Amino acid sequence: MPLAFPPFKPCPCGSGRSYAACCQPAHAGRPAATPEMLMRSRYAAYFLQDAAYVLATWHPDTRPESLDLQNGPRYVGLKIHEAHADQVEFTVRLKLPSGAPHRFRERSRFVQEGGEWLYLDGELVSPKTF
Repeated sequence: MPLAFPPFKPCPCGSGRSYAACCQPAHAGRPAATPEMLMRSRYAAYFLQDAAYVLATWHPDTRPESLDLQNGPRYVGLKIHEAHADQVEFTVRLKLPSGAPHRFRERSRFVQEGGEWLYLDGELVSPKTF
């Protein structure tokens, strides 16, 4: 079950807009208009522990059968470095279950099928623990 999040609060994806004006419409079923918006909405879904949304926006060729977001790391920050065509490069900051901080940088690829963007895969750019 996803965590509840007030629509008037700043969106967890770090866009600076309210959740209602940013990722909530995608979470409610409106397709993301761009790969960057899909990336932001997927990050917000990880933050909110909404595994169903993460799986629904993952290309079926690379999607895992299941995803447990209840017992994993807590997502605490997203920074988009570059969004170009079908790729988005970003850094995510996490708190591991042990409480240790962690971050990773990824370049993700997206594909559009049936008018909807889907996450295809990603490549770690510079994984770091700090």
